[in-house]
Amino acid sequence: MTPQGPTLSLVVFVIDAQRYALPLTAVDRAHPMVAVTSLPHAPAIALGVINVHGQVLPVVDIRRRLGLPGRDYGAAGHLIVARTARRPLALPVDEALGVREVALTAIAPPDAVLPGIAHVAGIATLPDGLLFIHDLDGFLSLDEERQLDAALETGDGREGFA
Repeated sequence: MTPQGPTLSLVVFVIDAQRYALPLTAVDRAHPMVAVTSLPHAPAIALGVINVHGQVLPVVDIRRRLGLPGRDYGAAGHLIVARTARRPLALPVDEALGVREVALTAIAPPDAVLPGIAHVAGIATLPDGLLFIHDLDGFLSLDEERQLDAALETGDGREGFA
């Protein structure tokens, strides 16, 4: 069924059988998991870095932010390369499901559904379940941003990044 009225294009992905999304405008691409190189002195939320077409991108674990147990993604995982207002990031996910058009009327502010939920811009109520829409711009704290900047500067021997 196609939504009626104004819609929002979302990139939908799965973590621990729960569907999440990011606005399509914030996503560059999704691709299969690649080896992640550790980044000393990075904040705990950062798994490391990857090299995408000569650009070193931090890999930030949504699982850690949500308080979920860690996971070894292996070859079965996917990476979503997205942009915040300050930097591009790679986000490991269990599965990238693709783009979905969601009616704006189906999206509620997070406090209307789950008061106090952090890092969520909205919750879409859909016929096949809930969809949590992430706010990447608020994903990293200012301290994590600074720590990540410092780690990237000191670890910028690009030849060592996978």
